[in-house]
Amino acid sequence: MMENSTIQNAAVQFGKGLVTVEMLGSGLIHHTYKVDYSETPSIVLQCINQHTFHQPENIVQNYEVVYKYLQQHAGGSIIPKLISTKSGNYFFKDEEGNFWRATQFIPGSFAPTIPGNEKEVFSAARCFAGFTKSLAGLNIQQLAPILPGFHNLAERYEQFEAAIKKGPVFRLLRATHVISELRQKHSLVKFYQKLSDEVNFPTRVMHHDCKISNVLFEQSGGKAICAVDLDTVMPGKYFSDIGDMIRTMACTVNEDSTAWENIDINKKYYDAILEGYSEGIGDEFTAEEKRNIHKSGLIMAYMQCMRFVTDFINNDVYYKTSYDEQNLNRALNQLILVEKLEEFLQEHEYENNPLN
Repeated sequence: MMENSTIQNAAVQFGKGLVTVEMLGSGLIHHTYKVDYSETPSIVLQCINQHTFHQPENIVQNYEVVYKYLQQHAGGSIIPKLISTKSGNYFFKDEEGNFWRATQFIPGSFAPTIPGNEKEVFSAARCFAGFTKSLAGLNIQQLAPILPGFHNLAERYEQFEAAIKKGPVFRLLRATHVISELRQKHSLVKFYQKLSDEVNFPTRVMHHDCKISNVLFEQSGGKAICAVDLDTVMPGKYFSDIGDMIRTMACTVNEDSTAWENIDINKKYYDAILEGYSEGIGDEFTAEEKRNIHKSGLIMAYMQCMRFVTDFINNDVYYKTSYDEQNLNRALNQLILVEKLEEFLQEHEYENNPLN
């Protein structure tokens, strides 16, 4: 836990008349707070995890690039503006080396932690798709690389195998089942390797972290306002955002659940994701992307399983944990999700029904 004095010291850099600071959300990477002031508007204050993001200045730089582009080219897709410090910078480094940045808090908005209904899921999917479509004209070379290879399944698999070679024996023994099943499903890695074909699978600016909690909704009316948490906005492939939504919204439990028997696919939510994204992306997707759209959830759940078990083998250095073997349990959760998705797609014959 971070000291209150450290948080308050950062908070006073971005506003006047500090009143309250409260924790916001439950992310696994950053520390996030809502800060209220008496003299300036409320903000969302975030301490960036520098173990994950080695060059946090690039996050701020990319946010500026995206914000300015959307202001100029997509008036309806404005994201929260960056808040500057008293010295005029868009970030603050404290004496302990912590890196802080802030964005405006949008009054009358909320970010749900779990989907409330299929209408909300549809709206979130359309919002994420609209975000990518709005950035179609942005030169991706303007974006600094944040996490190279973030959704590169081939690289993730190499990291997974490398961890196995040097991992502690007792952790490898605990993870034997997950390791074996991931290796058996290597065909997903082979499919990923075909996506380098830029004609059929073009690179676009993607969000890369499409949870329902990363969309702001109006408290009255429930309309999606905009996508937030843009730290991982960078060039990517078609499966990333749809797959992450399927993994986090269409699954009947969250990734921390150990109620293995309750892990399943909510068909209404799955369909709402595909329909909402299709409406939001318009005619941007190629025929090949549409034909392979249902591999999206499989790729992302498989990759997340791999990331969790790799972190477990590496002694839990990436994801926050609150108990021993939590990352292993998360990996097992995602492995079951992959298996449930395989059954779901076959049962409902989705492979014969590409995105319209």
